[in-house]
Amino acid sequence: MGTTSRARRPRPQGRPGTPRLRRGVLALLAAALLIPGCSSDGSGDPTANVALAALPRATPKQLAPYYDQKPRWRACGVPDFECATLRVPRDYAAPGAGDLRLAVSRKRATGKAADRLGSLLVNPGGPGGSAIDYLQSYAALGYPDKVRARYDMVAVDPRGVARSEPVTCLNDRQMDTYTQTDVTPDDAAETTRLTTSYRKFTAGCEQRAGGLLKHVSTVEAARDMDVVRAALGDGKLTYVGASYGTFLGATYAGLFPDRVGRLVLDGAMDPSLSARRMNEDQTAGFETAFQSFAKDCVRSAGCPLGRKSPADAGRRLKAFFADLDRSPIPAGDPGPAGGRALGEALATTGVIAAMYDESAWPQLRDALDAAMRDRDGSALLALSDSYYERDGDGAYSNLMYANAAVNCLDLPPSFGSPDDVKAALPAFRKASPVFGEGLAWSALNCAYWPVKATGEPHRIEAKGAAPILVAGTTRDPATPYRWAKALAAQLSSGRLLTYEGDGHTAYGRGSRCVDDTINTYLLQGRAPRTAKRCA
Repeated sequence: MGTTSRARRPRPQGRPGTPRLRRGVLALLAAALLIPGCSSDGSGDPTANVALAALPRATPKQLAPYYDQKPRWRACGVPDFECATLRVPRDYAAPGAGDLRLAVSRKRATGKAADRLGSLLVNPGGPGGSAIDYLQSYAALGYPDKVRARYDMVAVDPRGVARSEPVTCLNDRQMDTYTQTDVTPDDAAETTRLTTSYRKFTAGCEQRAGGLLKHVSTVEAARDMDVVRAALGDGKLTYVGASYGTFLGATYAGLFPDRVGRLVLDGAMDPSLSARRMNEDQTAGFETAFQSFAKDCVRSAGCPLGRKSPADAGRRLKAFFADLDRSPIPAGDPGPAGGRALGEALATTGVIAAMYDESAWPQLRDALDAAMRDRDGSALLALSDSYYERDGDGAYSNLMYANAAVNCLDLPPSFGSPDDVKAALPAFRKASPVFGEGLAWSALNCAYWPVKATGEPHRIEAKGAAPILVAGTTRDPATPYRWAKALAAQLSSGRLLTYEGDGHTAYGRGSRCVDDTINTYLLQGRAPRTAKRCA
């Protein structure tokens, strides 16, 4: 149900019941499209409900106890990693009203102490992706040796995410029902079932997460990062953020331009766009990625979508989805009451999951072949489960819940009613004949959110910040390339790095040009003087 974006990195080992996908920023398909904006909650907060204004250089007295913390590092069950907990204000407008506890992890620099450059924070996106999982499963092991030799690799799960007081909304069985809800309603009854599903989801969030829902905005998460920076002993922030992590990093730069060190924003977002515009752009992005997949597929013998043309492949896939809408197929799921069948919603999720990385295309071809020829939906279901972070025991991470909580707080909703969606369907179908209708209806979920959005679209300029490197991939499905160009142009010190290729984000994807440019920036502080393009 719906999509958002996740960061892309390989998983060292697969989990039971899920495929070994090169994973990214948790490309989720159950909440809304990726619709972050910038917000904060609470009157009197200078960053609430406005385009970002830089915060004072001096730390306010009431925040000093948070900034003066020193992490108490401890072993955390993963070899070579340490973990700690840091306190941050639940509400920055009222620091005395209670704390939240953030989970932090690090792996110390592997090189000589004299060569150490400080801490490198990483965030894989989402919103809702666990930065600590990303650090421990990829970044601290897979980033270039020369980067890991000179930086302590650090991650903090943002407020409401994973280990940092996670937002929860549904139990696992309820989430199974939610992910199978039809998001291409054909009549009034199906529309009512869809809106009822959204209302149940949001009611569950309100019941289980309570007052936390008011305090998981991106502005608050960015302010938390500055507390973490100070606790680590770093005068400036060095950071690599992917997908939504670019919005988090840009928000930080807007709030604390004088504390910007070396920021890499990879798979960038444009904070000046409304939720509706972001949804349309991302829908077009998935269509672009699908066309690349289809072009590759129709050249191959045995392509399950035929050999005629990418356009014909899209029509065949859409017809297959329609067949599944009428009659789901077995998916080998051993759950209660016969388990889950593969219907249109889960199949669409599985296809979109494979759009994040071209290395998953062969896996998608095989999954579609099995489903379309043999009526075996197990491989597409496995792709969908990986997308939702559902493990082999049927348990979900809190990814989808945190995703909705942040997105629905950060920007006013794309649509306020089913009638609004119906009016927008022609534009979404034009953006993507294959995915447009489902993605339009998926953007309705924030209309029923129990907490009013506190952010709004705005430009981020971060005047006075050191050079910030913004990377964009020309055929990125989740964060369209135009967003990277827009963010680099907005930032007063933005430098655009373009990767001509497929998939979500650019760093570590195989382009030596991209990797050398980013590594040089991280290690030497030298960003390209002008826009740079890499194949």
